[in-house]
Order: sequence, then C-alpha cells, then structure tokens
Amino acid sequence: MPNLAPVAAPTTAERVHSACTHAEQAMLALPGLDPIPTSVHRLRQCGDAVIAVPMTSTAAMLISGTGSTGSPAVLELTDHAPVQLREPVRALVWLRGWVHSVPAQSQRALATAVAEDHPAPELLDVGHTSILMRLVIDSAVVADSTGADSVGREQLRQAQADPFCGMEAAWLQHLQADHADIVDRLARNLPGHLRRGALVHPLAIDRYGITLRVEASDRDHDVRLSFNSPADDVEALSRAVRLLAGCPFRNGLRHS
Repeated sequence: MPNLAPVAAPTTAERVHSACTHAEQAMLALPGLDPIPTSVHRLRQCGDAVIAVPMTSTAAMLISGTGSTGSPAVLELTDHAPVQLREPVRALVWLRGWVHSVPAQSQRALATAVAEDHPAPELLDVGHTSILMRLVIDSAVVADSTGADSVGREQLRQAQADPFCGMEAAWLQHLQADHADIVDRLARNLPGHLRRGALVHPLAIDRYGITLRVEASDRDHDVRLSFNSPADDVEALSRAVRLLAGCPFRNGLRHS
C-alpha cells in the first residue's frame, strides 16, 4: 500500500470556517440593492449563516416580504491580519445561497443560541435596532494570495475552523511584538531572493503550519511553511514553531 503524503494545510472548507470566524467585516448583497454591512455574521455548523442588518433597512423590509421563499443573496466577509501590514486583507469569503427572515418571536432565541458559541455585543441590539436573518448556504468561495477555491454546503457542514483559530491573533501579535528573533529564524526557510531587503511578518498559523508575509520592493509574497506533523495542542504548536525555526531553547513560545 503506498504511503500517503502528510496533510500540509487545512481543507478549503476549514479555511472558510476559520476566515469567517476571524472576519470583522461583512457585506450582504441582494438583487437590485446596494450591498449593506452586517453587524453580526456567523457561519454555523448546520450550514447556514446568521446575519444581522438594521431593522429599518431596505434589505430587512425586502426579506420580510419574501415569506418562506427567501431571496438569493451573497455574503462577502473580509478577514484582516491581526498584525500591522501594508496590505491588511488576508482573505475574502463569499457565501452564496438564499436569505430568509426569522420570525419575530424567534429572534431572541436565535441571538442567544449564536451568543453561546460567539458572544458579541452586537447581539444585544437584536429586536431593538437590528434583526436577524438566516442565509442558507449553497456554496462558498475563499480567496487569498494563492488563488480562489470553492466548496459546497455539505463539505462546510462536515468541517470546522482550525482548533487554534481563537488564539491565532494573540499568537501572531505576540510573535510579531516580542519574538523578532524567531521570525528571523523562520525567514531562513524562505527562498533566497525573498530574504534580501524585505520585511517579514507572521501572517497566519494553524495546526499544519505557519504563513509568512514578505513585503518586498516589488510586491507582497505569502509563503507557507509546513510543520513536520500537525499540532494537536498548544504545547505541540509551540514546539512545532520552535523546530521549524531551529530555535536552541526548549520551551518554545511563551507569553512574557
């Protein structure tokens, strides 16, 4: 039986989940209307996205009048890097499907359900200045510097965000602010032409590897460095970064 190559990166569906979890900005596009910002945008495991729009918006009134049919819609989410870069956008996600209204008597219950997994102060506005809607997803596209990939609803239902998704921002900020030496060591894995006169930043990290953003004079380059094996917990993730960087100390990355 042939040996299978180790997995070196998250699946497209996992990338969609992670990018949606990180996204602080989202725009809802409906036929015939200008895109409208959403104050809440949460991709759920069941295959829909819960979104909130202003109660008095044209979008809210349009959807409330569609009944059980709903309306075709696209939700665009923007994932920004948690460290300062000259081009801060890491990825864009487009969720395409049908948006449906949520009955008034179910608004608070749905807001509570969303808050259990993703607490957000904007959920307190539901029923006062905003209303929730459900986007039943047919497909998703995620795009970054490497290109664009699409995934279907069932694949999204079977996937989850990276297990370190919730701590990624703090890790990258800590790495950038307090461990320039480790970033320099990681940069030794870059191709020679990218190491000359360029600024290198930690762009992303997941259980399979770390991605560096190289700000060169010509353009930005994103380079993924894969771990020898996937990390299962925080200690393993710290050890994987240390080994990849060739660090001589034993404890890996730790917050001061």
